[in-house]
Amino acid sequence: MSENTAFNKEEKRDLDILNKMKKIPGGLVIIPLVIAVVIATFFPNAFQIGGYVTALFYNGNAAMMGLFLIVCGSAINIKQVGMPLYKGITLTGMKFLLGVAFGLFVGKVFGETGFLGITPFVFIAAITNSNGSLYISLSSQFGNATDTGAISILSLNDGPFFTLVALGATGLASIPFMSLVATLVPLLIGFIWGNVDKEFRKACSTAQPIITFFMTISIGSKTDISTIVTAGASGIILGLISAATAVIFFFVFNLLLPKKERNAMGAAIGTTALNSAMTPAAVAEADPTLAPYMESATAQCATASIITLFVCPFIVAFFDNFMRKHKMGIYSPQGWKGESTI
Repeated sequence: MSENTAFNKEEKRDLDILNKMKKIPGGLVIIPLVIAVVIATFFPNAFQIGGYVTALFYNGNAAMMGLFLIVCGSAINIKQVGMPLYKGITLTGMKFLLGVAFGLFVGKVFGETGFLGITPFVFIAAITNSNGSLYISLSSQFGNATDTGAISILSLNDGPFFTLVALGATGLASIPFMSLVATLVPLLIGFIWGNVDKEFRKACSTAQPIITFFMTISIGSKTDISTIVTAGASGIILGLISAATAVIFFFVFNLLLPKKERNAMGAAIGTTALNSAMTPAAVAEADPTLAPYMESATAQCATASIITLFVCPFIVAFFDNFMRKHKMGIYSPQGWKGESTI
């Protein structure tokens, strides 16, 4: 048997599970979450047999979140200057401020139980971060090089850091200062190492799906099917609200940009990140009084991420078409699609 024949047979045996999960919208979060919830429902002690199984699959979310933050930090490129830096800071600031404002509004009007079962801290967790992968994909079609470069700063809203800052600043949760420091340290480690070592940054980008998968299992292992089903409707509402913020981001972002840089990419951050499902666990660890809401909050954020993943591209395409018709921004005589001002 030739080497080529053996290689082809080996290829046929390769199930390519990881890439298949990536192709499913939200697959790296939804699939492990469902697997863990099903096991926890029908075999409640399966994750608590002790040893490495319990350490990884039941108690592992804190350690995994630390690794995840290192990965996020490594994606921030200090060499991005000029317009990409300005756009990144502006987009990140808008997400943070609107998320805080929304959380405060819900807390003041509806109290800590929230609106339709969605607590204030869940609104903050869902709105303050965005789907970076979808943003990059949309920037290649509707933006230019400076929009793509903005992801280096926009990556800061991955993970729980901004949610913890917002909750602590608004008084919606009691977040100890050292919890913020403990969240920032892994980010800084990843940021510094990723900027002095390109291979490390490359390795982190490869490792992120694996970390996401196992961290989601450790979160799902603490809940059951009834929680997921109950949170489904409220998660859809949360997703639609998050997607609706794209309209606000579109108009505000373009007001803050030079005319030749205006496009539809402000609407591209009207999403809830897939990793937002991990944020409630980090929040509950920092403030145990929010632990009772963790299970439903996880399911709500996961559902919202799927809703925005489908809805947001249509909103961006709508505004892109609107700007083309009116010859605005990068579609005007002063600029053209794909122009880079780096």
